[in-house]
Amino acid sequence: MPSKVALVDYNKCRPDTCGAGICGAAQACRYKALKQEKTHDPPMSPFTCRGCGDCARACPQNAIEIAKM
Repeated sequence: MPSKVALVDYNKCRPDTCGAGICGAAQACRYKALKQEKTHDPPMSPFTCRGCGDCARACPQNAIEIAKM
């Protein structure tokens, strides 16, 4: 059965436009799988992603898509 994972398009990702540089998509991840190392840095795409899509829905730049792996 194929699993799903969040893929971040770093050409679209603009964490500086999120509240205080804190990635709203990373905050929306209920599994804490999407990580932002530092404020104003883009989030890192995780290996522990469950593909729920919360981060993709929360991203104001539509920089995250859920893909089958």
